[in-house]
Amino acid sequence: MNSLVLSIIMLFGGAGVFIAGMNMMADGLSKSAGSGMKKLIGTVSNNKLSGVGIGAGVTAIIQSSAATTVMAIGFVNAGIMTLVQATPVIMGANIGTTITGVLVSLKSLGITEYAKLLAFIGVMMTFFKSDKVKNVGAILCGLGLIFIGLDLMSGAFDNEEFKETIIKIFTVVEFPLLLIIVGMLLTALIQSSSAVTGIVIIMAGSGALSLENALFIVLGSNVGTCITAIIASMNGNVNAKRTAFMHLTFNVIGTALFTALIWPLKSEAVWLLQKITPHVEMQVAWFHVIFNVTTTAVLLPFVKQLVAFVEKTIKDKPVEENKYKLKHVDELLLKTPPIAIMQAKKEIDYMASLARDNIVLAEEALLTGDEKYSKMIAENEEIIDFTNKALTKFLIKLTSVATVEEEKIIGSYFHVLNDVERIGDHAENFYEIGEEMKQKELTFSNFAQEEIRKMYGEVIKMFDMAQTIFDTLDKSKLDALNSQEEVVDGLKKALNKSHVKRLAAGSCTSELSPYYFSTVAGLERVADHLLNVGYSIVSPTGSTSEQ
Repeated sequence: MNSLVLSIIMLFGGAGVFIAGMNMMADGLSKSAGSGMKKLIGTVSNNKLSGVGIGAGVTAIIQSSAATTVMAIGFVNAGIMTLVQATPVIMGANIGTTITGVLVSLKSLGITEYAKLLAFIGVMMTFFKSDKVKNVGAILCGLGLIFIGLDLMSGAFDNEEFKETIIKIFTVVEFPLLLIIVGMLLTALIQSSSAVTGIVIIMAGSGALSLENALFIVLGSNVGTCITAIIASMNGNVNAKRTAFMHLTFNVIGTALFTALIWPLKSEAVWLLQKITPHVEMQVAWFHVIFNVTTTAVLLPFVKQLVAFVEKTIKDKPVEENKYKLKHVDELLLKTPPIAIMQAKKEIDYMASLARDNIVLAEEALLTGDEKYSKMIAENEEIIDFTNKALTKFLIKLTSVATVEEEKIIGSYFHVLNDVERIGDHAENFYEIGEEMKQKELTFSNFAQEEIRKMYGEVIKMFDMAQTIFDTLDKSKLDALNSQEEVVDGLKKALNKSHVKRLAAGSCTSELSPYYFSTVAGLERVADHLLNVGYSIVSPTGSTSEQ
């Protein structure tokens, strides 16, 4: 095989191993720090420095500024963050992504051969049953693969013919703007500025690319990485599009400022980097760090102005609010299962609130015969059904990227969804009972109405207890929920006996019996479903209610 072709294969093969290693290490880090990321996102506030720290921390974990930005888009789309809060996170993400470059530059210290051994150690650890050990194994294996990939890419430049060819190409393409475009296109193609920076570091270290040219390619890679976020925002709302555009705006401004600075001062920039470290690989890595830290420091005070510019550029479109859309969940959240689980829980809470509203509305419709509740009940039920189906699909997708522990939580959510949906159905049944009674011109006696209202009240009390337990995961309140369910069971028996006595005394007609018994039985079944909701925090494997 031609040596030039072999070198090209080694370069691209090494790049493939390098990217695979990055992804494996990022996956292991993400799973290991799942709860940590959840806490990080939970601390998002209007504090700009806090936002930068969160963005840098999350990106250091998942090894991709584009992925962090895509997450930020999902958070804004789902209402977890505002654009003002997301902007510092995006800035921090650019700082976090420089860690990969620093890691790659360590190759210049001669640790490659030792680092390769980590791939074997990591693979052996993945055979353990413990998820924690497997995750650490994935991190070590990924790290080892990164250095194996780097070694393969470096080997490509051992071929003098290939090296000379690359040198000639960048002798022709040495105009700074062209080099920036090369960096943009390479990153847009590979979808990772970290990978492009790694390749540039190897090329510069081998002497195939001058440090001056390397700096401009690195600048271009920071713009090219925005493509991923822009693509991800296409199906999002206007705020998602603004978040992606903010990422692009930030990187374009930073690249423009640094280009204007180092273009006329290339020699001075190279001299300064050489003073920082004698290793060319580290010089490129440190330039990447300096660029992102400086750009963030310069633009951070102008977050509000940047947001105002983005909002003026991408304007709101007057569209009617879509009720049949998940309010707290976005497909982009699948990239962060811990956050997706947290948001899915909020969606279930919203669905449960609608079911509770319908129970209250259905009671009034049943006992008063007032038609004004009809539309509200129907709309709520449609949203409940939509949420159940859409969230079930989302949870199925989430299961495929979740850990074993997360799968247990998701499993419990499936059951809660089913119970809440059934409660919504019961509410609709109560309304239909009232409609049928109205058509037959039947009404419950005042005494019967008081009994039903009492049972409704106890069920609503139980509803609030179950929701609180589900929200707070407070197992200590399960005994109280059990006791409340027994109260409802007792009321069912007492009310049925009371109705039979009224029938015997002739104070109630037999025509009302089916409706009365159905209402009481339906309320008791709602209580059973609520007990399942409360116990979902203990047993994610199944429910006990009558379906």
